[in-house]
Amino acid sequence: MSTAGAEPQARLIARQLVDERLAACVNIVGPIRSIYRWRDAVEDEPEFLLLIKTRASLLGRVERRVIELHSYEVPEVLTLAPSGGSAAYLGWLLESTASEPMRTKARATSKRSKSGKSGKSA
Repeated sequence: MSTAGAEPQARLIARQLVDERLAACVNIVGPIRSIYRWRDAVEDEPEFLLLIKTRASLLGRVERRVIELHSYEVPEVLTLAPSGGSAAYLGWLLESTASEPMRTKARATSKRSKSGKSGKSA
C-alpha cells in the first residue's frame, strides 16, 4: 500500500509496477484525505491511495521501485499480508508477477470480466 499526492504520479507508479511485472494489479483510490504529522506540524492533504497486489518475494523490489518513482521524501510503503484468497485470483497474481509469462490452460480459455469488458485471466 502506498499514497501519492497527485493522480498522475499514482498512475505513473502503478503503470511502472505492472509493466515491470512487480505487481499484478494496482488499484488507485481517491482522492482521499490524509491527516498526518510531518516535521512537528499536522498536515491535511488530498492524496491517492495505491493498493499494490504482488507476491511476497517481490516486496523488497516493489519498495525500492516505489521509492525511486516517488516525489515524497518518505513515501508510504506498507505491507499487508493476506490470510487467504480465492485460488483462481492468487494463481492469476502469481502468473502476472512471474519473471516470464507462464502458459496456463486457464489463461487461454477464460477471461475475468467486469461490466462486459475483458479483464484479467481467471
